[in-house]
Order: sequence, then C-alpha cells, then structure tokens
Amino acid sequence: MNKVILMGRLTRDPEVRYSQGESSLAIARYTLAVDRRFTRNNQDGQTADFINCVAFGKAGEFAEKYLKKGTKMAVTGRIQTGSYTNKDGQKVYTTEVVVEDQEFAESKNAQGGNGGFSGGSQPAPSFDTAPSSNSNPGDGFMNIPDGIDEELPFN
Repeated sequence: MNKVILMGRLTRDPEVRYSQGESSLAIARYTLAVDRRFTRNNQDGQTADFINCVAFGKAGEFAEKYLKKGTKMAVTGRIQTGSYTNKDGQKVYTTEVVVEDQEFAESKNAQGGNGGFSGGSQPAPSFDTAPSSNSNPGDGFMNIPDGIDEELPFN
C-alpha cells in the first residue's frame, strides 16, 4: 500500500503548467512545509520537512485557482520516485507526492486573508489528542470546574 497523509503550509505559490496536445492537462507543483512532531537529537535544528507535491487535472486547476503561499493544506496521495540525468550528466533522484485529495486545513479567518503567516483574528481549531487536566471537550460531556460548591443532581 502506498498512501501518504500530510498537513502543512505551502512554501510558495503553486507552479502550474499545462500539458501539450488536444486535451491539455493542468499540472501543479508545490511544496508543503510539514512540521515534525518530535525532534530527537536533531543536529541541524530543522523542525519541518519540505515535501514536493504534484497535482494533475482538476486538482491542478484547483491548486492554480485557490492555493497560495502560506495556505495550510491537508493532502492525501501516494509517493512516487523517479530519476533523470541533469545537464552536467549526473543522475538525479526525485521523490514527490502525487496528490489524490487536497483540502484547506484552516478557515480564511484564521489565515487572516494574507496566507496565514501574520496571524488572523482567530486561531484554527485544534484537534489535540493528548489528555488534559479537564475532560476532553470532544467527548460530549461538559467540563465542571474544580471548587463548585453546588450539589449536583445525581450521585
């Protein structure tokens, strides 16, 4: 199985080209900066990976029309490797994610209308799975603060 799921921000506007022929096909290339969850003895101080993505057809047209530098995206796809010989005669190996599905990972308000780097009025919703001191807000129960002196209507 070859399945990739990524969430990150575009490092620059997508580069879009169209194939030659009777029915031209949009080909959009962009790079996602994906934060690393953990850093273990990271010598170079890098806290993100930069993943090359390519979207074809309707997905490429979507990228051309709506994506821009700083946009936070959730992308699913597959890894594809390849190689070519550069102008110096050296063989270059490539790895990229072929996009199968892409969607926005935060609202326009959270992006602030300027790519998301300078912060908007509200942060994007957080889906933290780590346990907290209060109950999980997504579990359907209301949090009861400590120190309430009222008697609850059940035992």
